[in-house]
Amino acid sequence: MRSFKFTIRGNNYEVDVLKLEGSFAEVEVNGSSYQIEIERQRTESKTPVLIRPKRPNPTGSHEIIREEKETKAVLSKVISPLPGAIIQLFVKVGDQVKRGDKLLIYEAMKMENNLVAEKDGLIKTIKVQVGDTVLQGDLLMEME
Repeated sequence: MRSFKFTIRGNNYEVDVLKLEGSFAEVEVNGSSYQIEIERQRTESKTPVLIRPKRPNPTGSHEIIREEKETKAVLSKVISPLPGAIIQLFVKVGDQVKRGDKLLIYEAMKMENNLVAEKDGLIKTIKVQVGDTVLQGDLLMEME
């Protein structure tokens, strides 16, 4: 026998399933017995499907975007190569980095991964914080 407690529109119900055979069940709701027919609907799958956008630059984690301003600065976007969680940030906005400097550590597939700068530059924006979960292709930071 299985017991359940429900609150529907402020009313409390105690439901005991006394007997279950095929699509028929005998239940007791707040002391009153009922014979009910169970309608079962098959669902496709309870597992969600993750749809990721296509990566425009599959060879690296940096993508160069030209910014149309008076300075004609070239921005490099640091993109997440794998889905994971941000564990530690080593830079802040305004920091000057050299090629090979650690930018952040993220956890992906139960492993800690270092994301390093692929070129020299200045950190313009940081789009993530420690503890954030990111998907593959998400923007992490922009460098100039």
